Amino acid sequence: MLVREFMTTKVTSLEETDTLLDASMIFVRTTYRHIPVVRDKHLVGIVTERDVKQFVPTLLTKVTPEEYNRALETTPISRVMTRDPVTVEPDQSIFEAATILYKKRVGLLPVLQNGELVGVISTTDMLKLLVKLLNEKGLVSKDSSRPA
Repeated sequence: MLVREFMTTKVTSLEETDTLLDASMIFVRTTYRHIPVVRDKHLVGIVTERDVKQFVPTLLTKVTPEEYNRALETTPISRVMTRDPVTVEPDQSIFEAATILYKKRVGLLPVLQNGELVGVISTTDMLKLLVKLLNEKGLVSKDSSRPA
């Protein structure tokens, strides 16, 4: 089994000049927790929901709403993203990808081919595969609830 068989190819990404507000809006409107950051089609980093939350001051502190909004609107993603993230290639085994996700304790691996971002594989993709394999092997009892 190869990464290409299970990766997500419809990838939402940001440019390094986009702002924390851009990332925040994606996180709010989707279930994503990680967003690849690209320059042209080349990966330059990853920004996580946690990165954004840790950088922006909380409204519980003594910052004004205007200061809070200004931080979101003016801070480029490049300031908070993780540079040079661990990646995989489409023809690597799914076992290798799962091992990297587990050992590196990351939630998403960008998939690169010839240096360009062609997809991502996440812990959610791995769980989807696990459910599929358990069903195929008959290891799920008939009375257990099955995910849709």
